[in-house]
Amino acid sequence: MVIHFLNCFTCSTHRPLRWHTGTLGLLIETNQGLVLVDTGPGQDDYVHRPGIIRLFQAVVVVPLDPEESAVRQVVRLGYDHRDVRHIVLTRMHFDHCGGLPDLPHASVHVHRREYEAFAGLPRRWTDLAYVRRHIAHRPEFVLYEDTGASWLDLAAIRLPFEPEMWLVPLFGHTRGHCGVAIQTESGWLFHVGDAAAIDLGEYAPEWVVSLVLGPHTPRLREFRAAHPTVRMTTGHMWLDFFDGAE
Repeated sequence: MVIHFLNCFTCSTHRPLRWHTGTLGLLIETNQGLVLVDTGPGQDDYVHRPGIIRLFQAVVVVPLDPEESAVRQVVRLGYDHRDVRHIVLTRMHFDHCGGLPDLPHASVHVHRREYEAFAGLPRRWTDLAYVRRHIAHRPEFVLYEDTGASWLDLAAIRLPFEPEMWLVPLFGHTRGHCGVAIQTESGWLFHVGDAAAIDLGEYAPEWVVSLVLGPHTPRLREFRAAHPTVRMTTGHMWLDFFDGAE
């Protein structure tokens, strides 16, 4: 199997910190064609910027390079965009599902609570990052609910793909936020999305991480200590992570 690690949205802070990050998308070869985990913004977002991107531009450094759109990266890797048969979303914020219109034929897999949060009225400040037009093309949704199953030590929902993949509920950053666990040839990859910051928030105050991303950082640190062979990634990685990453 092959997993490509895509930087789908470069975003850097201003001085003095100068943190340079990219939104992580995973492109996975499976028995049902390519599966894309999170999309980054879509091509139309670079032309008709939604208000949330304009807000980002006001507070952080956002190059807004359309070549970072997932669909263009898929093509540059030598695939046809229609090879992406399924999209798994950790959450439906603009920087993680904005590329859905670029891949309108793909089925979209997401937790039911996240879809309902996206479709309903805003109830919390993180709901402001939902952009309704990202599903105006009416994609086919496959919605998941808790089943009582587990992956390693965590409650999880088995996804219908090989290699083995699990949707891991980590509600907090959004009302239906999930991680995704993927069995690779060298072991498990656990993409925790925005349930934790890069390096599990070890460079930021705990209260800031909890306020922005939710309550799971201590739990995920314990998980990492208990399962040292599991590779963990987060929704936004340092830019040097993408250098040569496969």
